[in-house]
Amino acid sequence: MSLVPILELNQFELEKDSNRGPLAEIRAQVGGMIDKVIAEGDAAIFGFAKQFDGVELDAIQVNPELIKAAQEKIEPDTLRIMEGAIQNIKDFHQHQIQTTWKVQSDDGSYLGEKVTPLDRVGVYVPGGKAFYPSSMIMNAVPALLAGVPQVVVASPPGADGLPHPLVLGLCGILGITEVYAMGGAQAVAALAYGTETIDAVVKITGPGNQWVAEAKRQVYGQVGIDSIAGPSEILILHDDPSVPVEFLVRDMLSQAEHDVLAQSILITTSAETAKAVQQRLDELVPTLPRTDIITASLTNQGKIVVVERIEQGIELANQIAPEHLELLVPQDKEEQMIDLITNAGAIFIGQWSSEPVGDYYAGPNHTIPTGGAARYAGPLSVRDFQKHSSLIRYTKERLLAEGADIATFADLEELNSHAEAIRARLGEHQ
Repeated sequence: MSLVPILELNQFELEKDSNRGPLAEIRAQVGGMIDKVIAEGDAAIFGFAKQFDGVELDAIQVNPELIKAAQEKIEPDTLRIMEGAIQNIKDFHQHQIQTTWKVQSDDGSYLGEKVTPLDRVGVYVPGGKAFYPSSMIMNAVPALLAGVPQVVVASPPGADGLPHPLVLGLCGILGITEVYAMGGAQAVAALAYGTETIDAVVKITGPGNQWVAEAKRQVYGQVGIDSIAGPSEILILHDDPSVPVEFLVRDMLSQAEHDVLAQSILITTSAETAKAVQQRLDELVPTLPRTDIITASLTNQGKIVVVERIEQGIELANQIAPEHLELLVPQDKEEQMIDLITNAGAIFIGQWSSEPVGDYYAGPNHTIPTGGAARYAGPLSVRDFQKHSSLIRYTKERLLAEGADIATFADLEELNSHAEAIRARLGEHQ
């Protein structure tokens, strides 16, 4: 039996529960951890580090000298790659920077928005087996470009009581000097509520496991968050016979290796290609390093769907609203097909735009909505680290011209004091 089934369009069923909340046990555990951090502060962080990370911390905050030392120890080739990625990400995200604007009327009144960076942001960076330096860059760079004056990083401690050396080194490259050796739900709680050592932030971003995700869910409102991230997803729309089967296979595997719940879907107009991809996956997966994870992912979440026309595939893709969508159609049809795609976190166009290009290097953010959230949300951006205050400056002349209508509008809602606040001003001129 093959790992991934081949389905006709009418056999495909959308998952109805992809955004289910966590198990009650996890909700309760995380809630208890948050309460403990609120009550005990630093002591709770030290205790959880010993319990979950197996280390006895000397300090929660990393000495800035250690950050500088880690930066200096980055291998030259690694440094070159990291700096290249950082530059690409800066180049892309700088186009998202918004500034204060006003529209002034002839009478001197004006309306507008004041754009202000958030005061203090916490970036969570996973550690251990789930360490992703790319996520560190993707979260920190837009915050820095937005002008956030205090960007702090939290990442789990290793055996030496410090976050991964590359986390520290990247902090040095980016100019981040406030780093805390803490991970899990306890780190989210400490960032949200503060401790004796840690000043609370106003927003928390960055990926994590289900305990981190649930902690972000529970502290939302106390602080802002980027999103509740779910398992990774890729959906490939294929209608180009020039694309090698190996490209399709490898791109499906690029998501399947993330997690047993990661979703890899191929929608193709070619039954022959569908069969070839299925056979190649069966042949290749047993030879791969993360074969157990990939096997579980493809078996439970993988699908190959054959459609008569690619437009049918796009319609299905819009219902799924995938995190990553690869569009593989003849180049002269690309723009037409892009116009039909309404729900996707990121769209990778053409066979040379493999999904990992976006994960690491191209420039657009790889923190992208999952679980169908691309129906209403988009990737992390500079805008997520800025806030907008409305500016309203009426002149006497404008209030005289519009005040009666404003007061009457308030009367319609039976809010007398609203109306009288306007009429008090109009009365001076009656």
